[in-house]
Amino acid sequence: MDLPPPNPAGQAAGPALDDAFGDRFDIAALPLPRAGTGYAVQLLDTDTLLDRETGCFLAVRDTRLQGLFQTFDAAYAAASNWIADNGTTIEAHPLAIVPAFFDETMQRHVLIYGVLTESP
Repeated sequence: MDLPPPNPAGQAAGPALDDAFGDRFDIAALPLPRAGTGYAVQLLDTDTLLDRETGCFLAVRDTRLQGLFQTFDAAYAAASNWIADNGTTIEAHPLAIVPAFFDETMQRHVLIYGVLTESP
């Protein structure tokens, strides 16, 4: 399924952020080892996700974390806004949009691909 380019807050993404958070993907089309139920914004090299409520990065085990976005575009907008609101760059704070889910038994978010690193 081809997805249109991201368009956070109804504005065109600047050239610096067009693909800054990884390739666009349709979570339903991914062959995942565990089913993803949302898009998350991960700070690379950490197990932290962007919380929808506070706009802060929280550990996946933090019970306050509300880290799943329903669409890629919503996660993209949140990541873009975090970069702008914090006056930082993607080089200083590398972010990725990743598939994730909430495990009801463990009562925590799960990073399907684990902790992604900035450098392979």
